[in-house]
Amino acid sequence: MKEINDLIGKKSEWLKGQGPHSDIAISTRIRIARNIKGHVYFYSADDEARRASLDRVTEAMRKSRYFNKALFISIRDLEEVDRYFLIERHLMSREHLEDAEHKGLVVGNDEAVSAMINEEDHIRLQVMRSGSDLTDAWKLIDEIDTELSSFLKYDYSTRFGYLTSCPTNTGTGMRASVMLHLAALVMTRQIEKVFDAISKLGLTMRGFYGEGTAAIGDFFQISNQQTLGYSESDIIDNLQRVIAKIIKKEKETREQLIENQKEVVTDRVHRSYGTLKSARIITSAEAVKLLSAVRLGADLGLLDGIVPFDMNELLLSMQPAHLQKMEGKLLQSQDRDIRRADLIRDKLGVDSGR
Repeated sequence: MKEINDLIGKKSEWLKGQGPHSDIAISTRIRIARNIKGHVYFYSADDEARRASLDRVTEAMRKSRYFNKALFISIRDLEEVDRYFLIERHLMSREHLEDAEHKGLVVGNDEAVSAMINEEDHIRLQVMRSGSDLTDAWKLIDEIDTELSSFLKYDYSTRFGYLTSCPTNTGTGMRASVMLHLAALVMTRQIEKVFDAISKLGLTMRGFYGEGTAAIGDFFQISNQQTLGYSESDIIDNLQRVIAKIIKKEKETREQLIENQKEVVTDRVHRSYGTLKSARIITSAEAVKLLSAVRLGADLGLLDGIVPFDMNELLLSMQPAHLQKMEGKLLQSQDRDIRRADLIRDKLGVDSGR
């Protein structure tokens, strides 16, 4: 799809490497779930009802000033590689691929704002920010939500709050998360303590692509689990406090590593850098792990000429669907591993000649 191809050369909002604590906090995401009053929820709806919800939400979003130059996408019409391309860009969930008839995706001009239509709920509105910036992300999504509510009447209970398809989202309907690069805490085997601590505070730790995904390359998403009985400000404040403590702990651990184990850290960083510069075939899992070490080395000043933003960009562009989109054709697994190695060497300024 031509419009989706236009996204290839654009820099995703969450990869900018800017914002508070961007050396450790890769991105902030806030997503809210909303349903339209009087419309059957997606999983209980027939084709006619699903089409009506899709049309109703799409009509409202076309009126929104926040989606003035947005890309409106029919999931049904997408090629498989385009679907996974959008997942890799954190613009939609894997669940949105299922039962794709009468589903839509709206992507704002800078990818900071997007919305899934008829995923599990009628609307899954999302705002992404670079760095740890929950307050700004919440302010923006609240403004968009308020505007949309002037075009749509939401299903709302004075007792329970916003009603959602899954009871765990009822209340605020909000999931807030910050993606963190916790390389030092992983290296010193303290990450399990972090996981145990946040679990007791009503938070959860997920992998690179959120719910149901494993952590790769020392990247973790910390998010709230509870929405019912809490206000949006309660959720944001609690998450901010915990994120601040984790970032502080990661920074202190990095300082301790440099002070007490500098040669060990330097060795790991340069071994990872050397492998990335010389590999001719590399899987995405291995590449992310090595890039994690290189990014840590760049943040600690152990590598010259490496920009953390470039590592963020590389984390995305080397993913399977992105490789195939850039290549303009489908690639077998080993061909993707070869192309990935070429891309990494090129980004690191190494001759890609074979």
